[in-house]
Parts: sequence; C-alpha cells; structure tokens
Amino acid sequence: MHSNSIRAYRKTTVITADPGKLVIMCYEGAIDQLKIAKMKYREKNYEAKFKALTKATNFIDELLYSLDFEKGGDISRHLQAIYNYMTLRIIQADVNRDIDGIDEVIGILTELLSAWKEIIAGQTGQSRKMQPESIEFNEERTQQASSHMRM
Repeated sequence: MHSNSIRAYRKTTVITADPGKLVIMCYEGAIDQLKIAKMKYREKNYEAKFKALTKATNFIDELLYSLDFEKGGDISRHLQAIYNYMTLRIIQADVNRDIDGIDEVIGILTELLSAWKEIIAGQTGQSRKMQPESIEFNEERTQQASSHMRM
C-alpha cells in the first residue's frame, strides 16, 4: 500500500511539474541511477546494475527529446552532443567495466544540473519560457562530445 502511495505521488509530481522542474528531475534521476549502478556493480549484482544504467540512459534520452532546436539554436545542438556523448560513455563504461566512465558522466550531469538550477532560480516569478542561454560550456568537453558524434 505504501509503495502505491509513493508511486502515485511521484506520478502527480511529474504531471504537475513545470518544464524547468522536469529538467531538474531528469538530471537528478540520471545521477541517482548512475550512483545506484556503481553500487550494484561493486556488489556484483549485474542485473540491478543493468536496470539502473537503463534508467539513467532513459533520463538522458528524455532530456535529449525535450530539446527545442528552433528556439535553442547552438545551445540545443551542444546539449544534443553532450547528451549523446554521455549515453555513449555509459555504454562504453558498462562494456569495459569502467567505473571512472560512470563517474565522468555523473560529473557532467552534476555540472549541467547546477547550471539549470541557476537558470531556474534566476527565472523564478517570470513567465517567459526557460532557455538555457546562460549555460557556459567547457569547450574541451563540447569538442570531445562532438568528436564522438562523428564516430
């Protein structure tokens, strides 16, 4: 009964959340699932690790699908490259049993989460649609992501 209440609460939270909150929830969900995957890997619970990695990539896919290339322009293209890079990096880390790869993706997600939180905090009370115009990208990371996309 308790777990059904939690699921209903989560569903309501997602349905009623504004777009900015949904972005934050996706970043936090992906980070949490990657941390779970690392823990399950260390426990040698490979089935649970796989499920957590799948959930993490699903969160990243949601972020990717939510990009508005018309309004977001270059920022959306950079985010697309970064999201695709993170998904590829998760797959590589899983295949190569590379925990550092998972940590790298957690780091990228954490940086982006922080930027989005700043954007949302700056737009509190404003009615304009959220655009990540103030996100500054590490040029090296953007080039790295772009090079992986050409593979």
